[in-house]
Amino acid sequence: MLLVDDERGLVSALRRGLVAEGFAVDVAYDGETGLQAALDGEHDVIVLDIMLPRRNGYDVVTALRQAQVWTPVLLLSAKDGEHDVADGLDVGADDYLTKPFAFVVLLARIRALLRRPAESRPPTFAVGNLRLDPAARAVTHAGVPVELTTRELALLEYLMRHADRPVGKVELRDHVWDGAGEDVNVVEQYVGYLRRKLGREAITTVRGAGYRVLGG
Repeated sequence: MLLVDDERGLVSALRRGLVAEGFAVDVAYDGETGLQAALDGEHDVIVLDIMLPRRNGYDVVTALRQAQVWTPVLLLSAKDGEHDVADGLDVGADDYLTKPFAFVVLLARIRALLRRPAESRPPTFAVGNLRLDPAARAVTHAGVPVELTTRELALLEYLMRHADRPVGKVELRDHVWDGAGEDVNVVEQYVGYLRRKLGREAITTVRGAGYRVLGG
């Protein structure tokens, strides 16, 4: 496995414990070195701190997924807010553990990741000229990369997952915003953002039914 954290005392203690449990452990103390180690080596799991020098953990995970490296990643962070956890999972991490933590919990999380069946890569979606890779958070329209916000990406992904039918505003609000007390009109607002970036023909309005992605 690969352990990436800039707290050398913590790394030393964790490495001793993991080796005692039978793991072979490579270590790195900054994001750039950790990324290169993950790209160059073959690891069964990566334990990665978020707040790292040279390159943060979010960037490392994003770069790995864009490079088609699907090794399970467990993020470590002192941040315990709901949005922090969501951001980590959204960029492609598989699990998130808040510091401080008990070693037995870390060990259980690692073993749980190792029990998951291996996957070559998550699914990608294609509708018309649109291509979306959820793991890499990458969208192209007619072969041209398009930068989307996290919420725009989530909305587009939901529409593309259900491209065979119109999707109503309430359904989109409940799934993309988790209900969250948002007014249903927020959906119309974000569909407008997507149309400005992808072209109006990419998403059509179906009267009385909602929105349907066509891809342009």
